[in-house]
Amino acid sequence: MVTRLLIRLVDFWASFFGLLLLWPVILVISLLLLRESGVPFFIQERVGRYKKPFWLVKFRTMWVGTRSVATHEASRDAVTPLGRILRRTKLDELPQLWNVLKGEMSLVGPRPNLFNQEELIKERSARGVYNVLPGITGLAQIQNIDMSTPRLLAETDAKMLSRLSLRSYFNYIFWTVFGKGQGDAMKEE
Repeated sequence: MVTRLLIRLVDFWASFFGLLLLWPVILVISLLLLRESGVPFFIQERVGRYKKPFWLVKFRTMWVGTRSVATHEASRDAVTPLGRILRRTKLDELPQLWNVLKGEMSLVGPRPNLFNQEELIKERSARGVYNVLPGITGLAQIQNIDMSTPRLLAETDAKMLSRLSLRSYFNYIFWTVFGKGQGDAMKEE
């Protein structure tokens, strides 16, 4: 309980100062995306804590009109040139600091899924994964486990949550910032 309270405090202040300090980067990326695809942000309903819906905010990395599916079900061709760079550097996640600031997400936790990912919802529900806030990064992300393997992902999320401490919280952030994990796989076409 104390750890969760401390993590929430860190989440709040880190997202607050992150948005305050990184707004020039966010502005430049927004302008580049506006030029590339006409829409800099991607807002999508996701499954949050206790399975309550919330609106996830990310930089748009796929062309406008791309079907709304989990990343592993999308074609690589759907990703814009700038989107490839943003995904590789994980800069596409920056706008989620807003979700963290609002208390809808944590910096560390299970990645929020779509409501149509029924198998993943079933696996996560069975393991109590929805009892915590979803996160921007976590154990699954740094181990390259994505939503294409629902059972393994749910097991990894549950393992992370059962062992989450302030130290591991900061380790997951460190490993993510310094490039561990490649992000969600995409279909080859």
